[in-house]
Amino acid sequence: MKLQPLIHYERRAFSDDGWQGLIFGNLVHWNGGGRADHRPPMVEIQSERWWCTPCLLEKDERRRATGKGFDLRKNKRISKGKKGGKKKAADPFAKKDWYDIKAPSVFTTRNVGKTLVTRTQGTKIASEGLKHRVFEVSLADLQGGDEDHAYRKIRLRAEDVQGKNVLTNFWGMNFTTDKLRSLVRKWQTLIEAHVDVKTTDNYTLRMFCIGFTKRRPNQVKRTCYAQSSQIRQIRRKMREIMTAQATSCDLKGLVQKFIPEMIGKEIEKATSSIYPLQNVFIRKVKILKAPKFDLGKLMEVHGDYSEDVGVKLDRPADETMAEATPEVVGA
Repeated sequence: MKLQPLIHYERRAFSDDGWQGLIFGNLVHWNGGGRADHRPPMVEIQSERWWCTPCLLEKDERRRATGKGFDLRKNKRISKGKKGGKKKAADPFAKKDWYDIKAPSVFTTRNVGKTLVTRTQGTKIASEGLKHRVFEVSLADLQGGDEDHAYRKIRLRAEDVQGKNVLTNFWGMNFTTDKLRSLVRKWQTLIEAHVDVKTTDNYTLRMFCIGFTKRRPNQVKRTCYAQSSQIRQIRRKMREIMTAQATSCDLKGLVQKFIPEMIGKEIEKATSSIYPLQNVFIRKVKILKAPKFDLGKLMEVHGDYSEDVGVKLDRPADETMAEATPEVVGA
């Protein structure tokens, strides 16, 4: 037996300004038509029509009449739980390993820190994910906690993985922002220069130099501004000295010059005849191009580093001779 919907008829009145209401006999119950003011309008009813509303039986009555369950097509999600269910919170560190970062031998402190990487799974090898990672370390930490070098940031790039150790190499240098801001002052001239150089081991670097003029001895004048011609001469001297220092050594030797600020002191000394300078630094170094990876050169950079490998044993001379002259069967 097919259920028939109950039909409920109402008479609704519509006014010309949007009001509508239900007609009960000779009375009209106005509902305001969505307006804030629900008082009946002082207008005549413009139109009047019958309204048909289908009303289905309650679900309990339907079950009683048919003897069957509910029709869930109207609300398909009524009997289901949440999509996917409750997921287990996985530990993100469960599938990762810690590796030690090793700095080159030019620095006092060799153990820089640790880094995380996902374990080897299938074709995804852990050591490949570590290679070419760049780590930024304060020079103070690399020099045994010497706070005089705290304003320098050294960049180290992972070149190779040996066991649980990541071997790094120098990959650039920069100043901290607070140090750079503290150098810039009034009443003096700031002079900057940069140059692209190539080391003996085919590293192409861009070096940035910065310097400031200072007052001459017994100078009464408060300011110490350099003329444009003097600035050009000083900048030329900076480029010449940076090029000469970088092209005469390899990357390891150049880093050894950066740490005690040898290049800055030499520039300060060479330009004193043009205009006295102070606070001359190699403020930034960028590596533009690196040669093809060579494990032998990397091991030279790391110097005393050695992986845990077996020791070669000396075999007795009798055994060696016995192996060298095998017996010939049937001779």
